[in-house]
Amino acid sequence: MSGSSISPGAAGPYSDPATNTVYNWLFCDDINLFKTTVSQPERYPWNILFSPSSVNPGLQTIIDDAAVETRARMLAYNMLRQSGCSSSKKELLAVIVEVGLDDGLDVLAAFKDGTARYINQSGKMIIWEAASDEAGTLIKELFASSIPVIQQIGPWNNARRPHPETGMARISFLVSDGLYFGEAPMNALFDHPLAKPALLAATALMQFLTVKVLDKAAN
Repeated sequence: MSGSSISPGAAGPYSDPATNTVYNWLFCDDINLFKTTVSQPERYPWNILFSPSSVNPGLQTIIDDAAVETRARMLAYNMLRQSGCSSSKKELLAVIVEVGLDDGLDVLAAFKDGTARYINQSGKMIIWEAASDEAGTLIKELFASSIPVIQQIGPWNNARRPHPETGMARISFLVSDGLYFGEAPMNALFDHPLAKPALLAATALMQFLTVKVLDKAAN
């Protein structure tokens, strides 16, 4: 389990630039992508994150605020670390699974606050923001099965790599102390004893999201 690198805001794997923005936005490693999409940048926590003079106490306030959306908390962790400081917490905030298929890249991202995103290889997206006991349970299962992985591997200290090629799969973990990931040929990663439980949990979440959307469309 475990190149070249990609700058966070660069073009991604899809033909539509807006879809590539969403793809890159999942990783919470480019504050500028959020500056173009947040509707009320003057409100907390974005006023702190977007301030050119953000100070550590303000970032720590965001980190400690469980009511703040996960993506904002991950940005605060990253900014704190980039300033030369670090948090005493080691917290898993998101799990992202990418699978390179013949017709494109499938991506599932699950966040600690119970939200999720799924980008199909066609570029079609599911944005899951609804409170749901079932989705929440599936995300908790995904996080629980991911903890043993990050306990066995370390953070990646270079720029994020380009998306996986066809036939390859990658599972990434956004953790308070950085980006962790494992990558291998698709079958090998899904059969890996460390990664398999997390990937099966991610598959269950993806199936839940797609069924919910199909049910909604049918009604």
